[in-house]
Parts: sequence; C-alpha cells; structure tokens
Amino acid sequence: MNKKIYAAYGSNTNLEQMSYRCPAAKVIGTGIVKDYRLTFRGNSRGVANIEPYPGRTVPVVIWEITEACEEALDGYEGYPNLYEKQMIEVQVESKVQEAMVYVMARRYRTMPAIPTSYYLGTIAEGYADNGIDLEILKMAHLECLKELK
Repeated sequence: MNKKIYAAYGSNTNLEQMSYRCPAAKVIGTGIVKDYRLTFRGNSRGVANIEPYPGRTVPVVIWEITEACEEALDGYEGYPNLYEKQMIEVQVESKVQEAMVYVMARRYRTMPAIPTSYYLGTIAEGYADNGIDLEILKMAHLECLKELK
C-alpha cells in the first residue's frame, strides 16, 4: 500500500472531518509553507486556497494518506476541475519536506469569494485541533472582504 504525504491548509485540517473522509489518514505533524498566503477563491462560495506571496507563510497539517484517502480527497476537492494537485516544500521544524497540496484551478485563482461562516468555523476547529494560531485565517478572511470591495 503506497503512502503519500499531504499538506492540508483548509477544512482538511479538521480532525473530525478527516476521520470520516479518510479514516486511514494519520496526522504526522504541522508545518508551514513559506512565501505563500492563504486566500479564499471560487465561483460563488469561497473555499481556501494558497498562492505564492513573498514573505508570507501558511500553516499546514501534514498527513500520511493512502491511495484510498487520496481518491476520497480528490472527490471532496473537486479534482481536477476546482483544484489541481502540486508538490510543494513544507518547513517542518528544522527540515524541509515535500508534500502534495491541492491548489485552486487556474480559472478560479483570480476570483475572490466569501467563505460561509460554517466553512470558516470548520477550518478554525481544525486550526484549534492542531494548535495553529487563528491569525492567518482571520487575515485571509479580511483580505478577501477587501478584495471584493
């Protein structure tokens, strides 16, 4: 059974949701993605995305997933229409590790969209589950609101 390292920055940071979606997934830690920022993008309803942004960081939860987990995540993330997969470097303590992430498909990357309060709450619970500071999540939400003005 092949295992893969997956870095989650949105609702898949939520331990309860991931336990239903991917029961075989195991949290192996947290880390940061350097020179990226968290955003909310989409066609009508905002969902989390990361995009290059020098000097910023995005906290992530690092999971070890199976092929079955990846298939379940592909369905949840709307791969390959809403999200694409990329390999990215994640800073974990003093080392750098490669991990797979889902990033918004190109056609949605310039479309800021407000996330629902339920969706934001799901991510906030995931951050709390994993000891991640909520400030980056709050900043991403505020920046999305400003982009839409």
